[in-house]
Amino acid sequence: MDVTRTRALRLLASGAALCCFLALASGCSSPSSGSERDASVTRAAQAAAPMTASDLESDYQKVVKDVLPSVVQIQAGDDLGSGVVYDDKGHIVTNAHVVGDQKTFQVSTAGSEDTLTARLVYSYPDQDLAVVKLDKVPGGLKAAAFADSSKVELGQIVLAMGSPLGLSSSVTQGIVSATGRTVTENRSGGGTGATIANMVQTSAAINPGNSGGALVNLDGQVVGIPTLAATDPNLGNSAAPGIGFAIPSSMVKTVADQIVKNGKVTDSGRAALNITGRTVVDDQLRPAGVAVVEVKSGGAADKAGLRAGDIITRLGDTDITTITSLSEALAAEQPGDRTSVTYTRNGSEKKADVTLGEQ
Repeated sequence: MDVTRTRALRLLASGAALCCFLALASGCSSPSSGSERDASVTRAAQAAAPMTASDLESDYQKVVKDVLPSVVQIQAGDDLGSGVVYDDKGHIVTNAHVVGDQKTFQVSTAGSEDTLTARLVYSYPDQDLAVVKLDKVPGGLKAAAFADSSKVELGQIVLAMGSPLGLSSSVTQGIVSATGRTVTENRSGGGTGATIANMVQTSAAINPGNSGGALVNLDGQVVGIPTLAATDPNLGNSAAPGIGFAIPSSMVKTVADQIVKNGKVTDSGRAALNITGRTVVDDQLRPAGVAVVEVKSGGAADKAGLRAGDIITRLGDTDITTITSLSEALAAEQPGDRTSVTYTRNGSEKKADVTLGEQ
């Protein structure tokens, strides 16, 4: 059910009813009889009735019924996570941090006590995505539908489906709180350390075990893969309530399609300087830039004239103080984009134009 469209129709109907009422009140003539006018007003009033709680509840239940069979629980060694059925051939997309360094997995589908086995196809930690494949595809396996995440809107109602804390087939509800977030995962928190752009922020509860599951709109389409919750340093780095992030569905499809077709990611779409770097600090032990440790031959930095020992302090108009800030700045760019790199060499500041490469 298209809730947005339904509401729009109801608003239009409401406007029509109002116009009709104004026309009658002002004495405008109509060729129809009085009884016909009364019936018309009644029908318009019925059409303009607001959506009730039971209507919204029915929408939720329909989405859960349609999508939950496509969300699975994945056991990777001692760890539990979630996954989404990608196609009818048994491919399942999940987070790279869910699969970890495991190669084989136990998979449980919603509404079934049977445990299926699966094997890793490919893990891509740079985008925190992975694809596993069931050894045997059960009958009736249903692939999820993936939305165009560029059309996700602020305030849109979404449901998060997965296995938080091992509670399989769990559903939480929230809204899209923001789009276009760039987030860097904390390795110590179980993430891959990846910097991921264009994340969907949601108020739907995201707990350990939700990772790799589905963030779904009321059309029953996956708009993102829930990946992590924000942490609050003031609360001992515990999860901050109502601030979760999902990898946008369009990026999920871009990566998963390549893995299914080629067994690996061949086109990351992620900009890079093609260097190995590390954070350096100043005399007061404050982060002060990224030291170039190694330059890939023929890469973007190499062509721009950078070399080992240079310290990068700006990318375009963005100050660079840490390797994370450099990753976040690059996440906002595309391979082939032209920008500038400001760096110091032997104490002197220099600037070079660079055409970004691919990670």
